[in-house]
Amino acid sequence: MPPRRRPQFTQENIDQQLQQIHLLDQASSSENLEQLGPIIKQIHTNRQQEAYLRTVHALIESKDAEIETICSDNYQDFISSVSTLFSIKSYTTNLRDKISTLDASVSQVGRGLVEKKKALLQSKKTAANLDETIDALQACLRVLDVVNRVGEMIKERKYWSALRSLEDIESMPPTSLSQTPCFSICCHPCRPCWLLDIRNVSAQIGQLALEAMELRTRRWRSRREKDPMLKLSRVGSAAEAITNEKTEYNVLDNEQLQVDFKPLYECIHIYGALESLDEIRRSYQADRKAQSDLIIPEPLPLSSLSSVTQEIVGYFIIETHVLNTTGNFRSEREVEDLWDALMKRLRNAVEDVLKNEGDSDTFLRVKEALLGFVMTLESYSFATNNLHTFILQLFERYVGILEKSFAKRFDSIVSQDDCLSMYVEKASERDSVLDTVWLVRTERDELFKSTLPFNLPWSQSFYLCCQDIRNFVQNFYQFIEGVSQHHRDIDDLLSKSLDTILGSISESIARRAQSTSNLSQIAQIVTNLEHFEIACSELERTLTNIRSSQRGGTIRVKAATSFASTRSVALGRVTESINSKLDDFFGLSEYDWTPKAREDAPSMYLYELVNWLTTVVDSLVIKDAYKEVAYRGAVAYIADCFMDFLTGRTVPMMNENAIANVLLDVDFLEEELKRSGHSDLNSAFGELRSTVSVVTSDAITSYLVASIRQASYPLVKPKKLQTLLEKLARHGLECKDAASRERGEKRRKEADAVGRLFPGEGR
Repeated sequence: MPPRRRPQFTQENIDQQLQQIHLLDQASSSENLEQLGPIIKQIHTNRQQEAYLRTVHALIESKDAEIETICSDNYQDFISSVSTLFSIKSYTTNLRDKISTLDASVSQVGRGLVEKKKALLQSKKTAANLDETIDALQACLRVLDVVNRVGEMIKERKYWSALRSLEDIESMPPTSLSQTPCFSICCHPCRPCWLLDIRNVSAQIGQLALEAMELRTRRWRSRREKDPMLKLSRVGSAAEAITNEKTEYNVLDNEQLQVDFKPLYECIHIYGALESLDEIRRSYQADRKAQSDLIIPEPLPLSSLSSVTQEIVGYFIIETHVLNTTGNFRSEREVEDLWDALMKRLRNAVEDVLKNEGDSDTFLRVKEALLGFVMTLESYSFATNNLHTFILQLFERYVGILEKSFAKRFDSIVSQDDCLSMYVEKASERDSVLDTVWLVRTERDELFKSTLPFNLPWSQSFYLCCQDIRNFVQNFYQFIEGVSQHHRDIDDLLSKSLDTILGSISESIARRAQSTSNLSQIAQIVTNLEHFEIACSELERTLTNIRSSQRGGTIRVKAATSFASTRSVALGRVTESINSKLDDFFGLSEYDWTPKAREDAPSMYLYELVNWLTTVVDSLVIKDAYKEVAYRGAVAYIADCFMDFLTGRTVPMMNENAIANVLLDVDFLEEELKRSGHSDLNSAFGELRSTVSVVTSDAITSYLVASIRQASYPLVKPKKLQTLLEKLARHGLECKDAASRERGEKRRKEADAVGRLFPGEGR
């Protein structure tokens, strides 16, 4: 820590402090001398500091003079030393140049020595190789001599002597023979070279085999189409196999490719003669296993799937040929192990590459590649059940993608439909549409006989949906074409898929019906739904017939119930739309609920209401049964409106004249319904008439009797009767004349009596 500096006091500071001192305070009895001490001390300190600074300055001046004297005395010596250093640097530079020159000379001499040494080593290596070759030839002289003599004897037709000479080779010790350089030269090089050759031609062999299978498939398909008796036979069946034998194609020996197995056979023969067959067998298995591991890249690009399958096919065609032509050299178990391992790797590779794939066409291309691969190797007796199962798993994913794709299409078709019946002008248009949709035969025949042009019963959405359903089925079977196993699984999957996509159509139509308020459009939707129900059963029958002819099962389409449910919803929307318009009519009604006299004619708004109802419902393009449902719903709604006037909360009170006016309007409506042929709908007003009759006939006392009530007034609900009586009572009690007030009190008591007898009953 640095020493604490003393405070500095200037003359001005001291003068200020002196001015602040009062030596004699008039208010004090003593002199103020204590304040002089610090000031005197400060003055003394300042004087010391000034003396110290003067001493330092004098010392610095003396040192500067001394330094100047020393520099003047030694200047010449310093100049001489610098000159000496420059001379030394010059000598050092010259010495370095001489060393570099000497190093280059030494390097040149050493390079020549290195070249001579390398040449000497190469000469020694060549001499060693010559010595080794001479030793090898000398070691093989006996075998070569015997082989040469055998060849000469064969040329001279001395076969017996040749056989005796061969016995000399057989009598040689196997171990000593196998250790000769001749054995290594003759046997070992041929096998690796041959394995490399077949590795290089495997893809070409596979390509030729797949092309041959494709040609075979097309040829059999053409013949099957011409001969109905062969319709159920597939490639690989007994009938097709017999036909194919006449044009059998050898992929290992043809105009394009000839695979020579002679090196392998010779190698097997030599190792067998030397009793070392196990050695070559193990080596061959290891080499082929290594080659199989290189066939499938990781990851597997879809673009290279065809080339990979070609190489696999070629690989196992070669293995099959080796297995069938080399006796016990190869075992079926070894080939099966290679097959199982490679198929597992192929399956995993395809699964990985299709993990996030959403394009149905990609799945179709993969299926085509795998199916041709499977059919080709089936012809060589390889087990392909696992691959068929895998193709079906891919098929399920493919169908799921199709379902999502077609569901979007169906939703778009339904949402964009104008809900107007299709119009056809030409016979070609009619035939195209009728060939696409599914109909019962009677309706189809009637439409074919109809005079052109005319309107079809359904709108465009039904036609387009049927068209896309056919496309879906076509895409479905396009994937499964050629897959000969698991028919029942395929049929079940098709049934589920059809129910899924048909259900999506039904849901889309239900949403469209809920968002539509136009009666004619809703009626068209009802007609479309009815035809969809028919299409489900006809589609089921058609597909079942197709599958039966192909040894398939039964197709079950259960979506008809969904369309029936949606049709009920659409019919409900018809009723709701009509009721909404009826609300507008009743909103125009201007009833006086406490009139002084009764009307002699029905309300004017009812004329317009009846005219609108009959016009709209009769003009709907739907079945008469559905029109009847619309009428029934409308009349029931009208009856409920009148009943709400009498027993609801809208009207607080009324008198008997108002009730009579309501009955007059009901009479008018019933007469109109009878005139239009709907007299059976008059039953909708039964509750209203029964409830009013209890009041107008003063039958409350009788109504309170259980037996009379059950026999004469089964439709009358106690709560509604009580409400009507309360409205009448409220009006009577507000009247000023005594008679009306008396009737009001009577109605009040009747209402209380009805309420006490049935406290728990609702409306």
